[in-house]
Amino acid sequence: MAFFSSGSRALVEILTTLQSAERPMPVDHTLFEFGSIRYHLLASMTDSENVYLSISTPSLSYEASPSSGLPEITLQETRKMYHKFAEIIEPPKEGYALTLKLNFSGLIRPKGISIPITKTNRIKAINKISLLQSVILSSQLKDMLGSLGSSGTMKLVYNQRDPFFVSKTPAKINAIFPMRFRDDTDLAIASSFFQELEDLGSESSSFSRAPRCSWSPIPPPELRGEYVHHLTTNGGFVSFDILARHVKGRRAARTAWILLNFQSYVKYHIKCTRGHIQSRMRKRLEIMTEKLQKGFKAFIDKIKRLRLRIRVKGLDRFRRQYFQCFAVPKLTMAQKEHKYQKLE
Repeated sequence: MAFFSSGSRALVEILTTLQSAERPMPVDHTLFEFGSIRYHLLASMTDSENVYLSISTPSLSYEASPSSGLPEITLQETRKMYHKFAEIIEPPKEGYALTLKLNFSGLIRPKGISIPITKTNRIKAINKISLLQSVILSSQLKDMLGSLGSSGTMKLVYNQRDPFFVSKTPAKINAIFPMRFRDDTDLAIASSFFQELEDLGSESSSFSRAPRCSWSPIPPPELRGEYVHHLTTNGGFVSFDILARHVKGRRAARTAWILLNFQSYVKYHIKCTRGHIQSRMRKRLEIMTEKLQKGFKAFIDKIKRLRLRIRVKGLDRFRRQYFQCFAVPKLTMAQKEHKYQKLE
């Protein structure tokens, strides 16, 4: 499940290598991650204390996002979270939405006593930096929901192939996912999974505070007026009811990240389920083949132990009775010496 973690493992590995190196090392590296997220890391020998990190994330909605730069709420969230060891560079690197200058040498303990940075503090700061993509995306989502006012519906395009919708009402927020699958096997596995999600929220008290899930083969009323090709599916529509407590405080970033990756998680679940079924089928086939081989070998060994001549019970008695009933005449010597006369 590390694939769906909101932290970037590649970013953690590179920054940890830079900070643990005994000598300054230059870095000019670009890396890509799932969801069209792109990073660029730059560090030089002359300025070893500073590391420049640039990030480019996809726009959740081209209709609501500004044409240039990130929303102000995103910049505020970034400054609030990384002000101890990061600074926003204006303008950002060309081709990227945000550039940060990282300097871990200024970290101090929570009590305010300035001491040399420890390994634990460095690891915490690097792990915090790895969450940058989720901070940006969650703040964008909050900004878009704020632009809807008290009610409205908006299409989100975090993944171009799997868009979904967010509908806002005064009481709650609905996240609606049109589900599409390539074959009937994937559809059957996904249908079972959706039914379990729906039953889990309604029957189990342990998950009573989780967002309520519903699954329907037809579009919900919130999507009335949308284009038909956006609503054409073979797997129905999965909806989650997001309440105020789910987007309160630090939960907002986690909730946004889970919603953005829900469709990818469903595909991951289908792939793992198919792999599990196929592995069990292969195992059962191997067990059956092994049993057949053992049985065949035992049968061959039994045949080899039998005598070449197979005696049938009662056959000798039948042979004697047969020859008594149908006696074969015996030829005498006189008959054998009979001479024929030649006719002239």
